[in-house]
Amino acid sequence: MDIFQMERSGYGSKRFPKLVVSFLIAFCLLYMVSMVYRSSTFVLIGEVAKDNGTGEVAENVTTPSGTESEDKHPSGTESMVVDKLLGGLLATGFDEESCISRYQATSYRKTSPHKPSAYLVSKLRKYEDLHKRCGPNTESYKRALKKLSSSHINGTTDCNYIVWTPSNGLGNRIISMASSFLYAVLTNRVLLVDHGTDMAGIFCEPFPNTSWLLPMDFPLTNQFYSLQPGNAHSYGHLLKINNMNISTVSQPPSFLHIYLAYNYDKHDKLFFQDQNQGFLQKVPWLILKSDQYFVPYLFLIPSFQQELGKLFPDKETVFHHLVRYLFHPSNQAWGLITRFYRAYLASADQKIGLQVRVFDRKASPVNVVLEQILGCIKKEKLLPQVDEQKPIASPSKNQTLRAITIASLYPEYYERIKSMYWMKPTVNGDVIGVYQPSHEEVQHFGNNIHNMKAWAEISILSLSDILVTSSWSTFGYVAQGLGGLKPWILYVPAGNQPTDQPCPRGMSMEPCFHFPPDYHRVSNTRQRLDTGSLVPHVRQCEDASKGIKLFNAKQL
Repeated sequence: MDIFQMERSGYGSKRFPKLVVSFLIAFCLLYMVSMVYRSSTFVLIGEVAKDNGTGEVAENVTTPSGTESEDKHPSGTESMVVDKLLGGLLATGFDEESCISRYQATSYRKTSPHKPSAYLVSKLRKYEDLHKRCGPNTESYKRALKKLSSSHINGTTDCNYIVWTPSNGLGNRIISMASSFLYAVLTNRVLLVDHGTDMAGIFCEPFPNTSWLLPMDFPLTNQFYSLQPGNAHSYGHLLKINNMNISTVSQPPSFLHIYLAYNYDKHDKLFFQDQNQGFLQKVPWLILKSDQYFVPYLFLIPSFQQELGKLFPDKETVFHHLVRYLFHPSNQAWGLITRFYRAYLASADQKIGLQVRVFDRKASPVNVVLEQILGCIKKEKLLPQVDEQKPIASPSKNQTLRAITIASLYPEYYERIKSMYWMKPTVNGDVIGVYQPSHEEVQHFGNNIHNMKAWAEISILSLSDILVTSSWSTFGYVAQGLGGLKPWILYVPAGNQPTDQPCPRGMSMEPCFHFPPDYHRVSNTRQRLDTGSLVPHVRQCEDASKGIKLFNAKQL
């Protein structure tokens, strides 16, 4: 009855259209709000993914289906899930804020196609456990220190050590530390490093929940300065006084000096003989000084070859994995790197790194070196040529912004190349930005700020898409290893004429061992080292005729 009366009075028929209209209005309002919210959400995603004031980059940013995100990684590639552990190379368990670069650096580089072997990953985790058990201030470390007070060891030790001490510039130090670490892994030793004051605060700690820094109260520190060829505590000297026959030494000493720097003598070089490694295993403490990348020769020691083969099936990636595992810029260094990157490189379509190392400026005049650089750029088509006829480039829809970072102690190469691309347009309309982080004029040994800048510039070079390094330069070796790049090798002319081949492409991204032993012990006779006859993946360096380096045998 009530319903009937409502319909007869017209209440129901008039109210129904009003309800429909109200519903449609509400629906439209909700739809508009949802679109605004959706748009703001996408903007928020994009903003989070970009660099913020602290330099942090989003690790996981997904693009909604059917839309095109403007978010890009600092490297210029579209955002994707970042493999911040580098295929398992890096361990978890670190305080990320204490070393921002450890997990963030990968966002600034193209993803490396070179993955660590499962065996290497497993071996690194086992080493980290060993280092945590035997590292500084542990009970095992304290017991091992007591052995140093005696001239010879009594009984066995549960932890053995190799102590790295610095020699020469930062590039030399990094490649020799990496070499020392690999030797430690192969021989079940713990690596401790003496960074002193000039390397303090440059790198992060590489191992979780422990330190690789040698404690300042280490009792043999006062002997480090005497680490030279012929040192009375050196392994070479021990061989010499025992007529090269280590089997006559009845009881191993508690420590030995291992001298493997560029000027080591024939007795020190015998460290690389396989028959001597068994004796060294019995010495609890090895104090090593080196400025060389001696890894290639470890591949020539028979007792190490099987293990190295399992660790590194791809022989060309040894240093690439070691340097990315061990060396992470401290927050202070990472600040230098990321500020330069954002200011000059972030918007570039292509990043080119040029490292110019001149060892003797009198023998290699500026104009000759510059002509060599320009010849390299032209011959290898690394950058477009300038247009000598037109004052302004023709408009182009495909204009490319290329940024070239020049790392050199001297400003002249930067000034000339910058002026060339400022005064004239390029033939294809590309825009070239030329930048140099610093020019110290001279290499300052023992200077912390100088080393900090050097480490920053090495890291900046490693972010390049194309890299040109100077022959013989360990600075360049580290950059190419970090970046996983096969460089063009600039031959710095020692004379008044540039060469016909200014910068051939390197066949391997591995560093060169500049001063390997020049003979191999075969049946107690001396024989010139022909590494190719021993193993196919150790060959002569492209930039040092007496040096050796690792190659992939299939590329030779």
